Amino acid sequence: QAQLAESGGGLVQAGGSLRLSCAFSGRMFGSYAMGWFRRGPGKEREFVAAIGRSGGSTSYADSVKGRFTISRDNAKNTVNLQMNSLKPEDTAVYYCAADPSRWLGGTKEYEYDYWGQGTQVTVSS
Repeated sequence: QAQLAESGGGLVQAGGSLRLSCAFSGRMFGSYAMGWFRRGPGKEREFVAAIGRSGGSTSYADSVKGRFTISRDNAKNTVNLQMNSLKPEDTAVYYCAADPSRWLGGTKEYEYDYWGQGTQVTVSS
């Protein structure tokens, strides 16, 4: 069983940066692939970024590639999402997710068993 808690959301102007963090509670954080998803206003939840168990493999949605960076610290049981050059279309609730089954982080919601409550990110123009 795992519990996830996101933090770091807020209001930022376009072009600014935010760093989201996800704290993992449970056993063997290093045995979970981790991902970030988001749900914008009136939209379906979508994949943002994922990172494998060791942190050596990452993947990104095309819409954030080059602007967002996912990382993890297995000693601190945390996964982070550094978001730079933010755009109004990045406005969304951001969710952290954990997958105990795969070595690499997937891009589909159904691949993740555990989810946080989400943190709101609002980018003003």
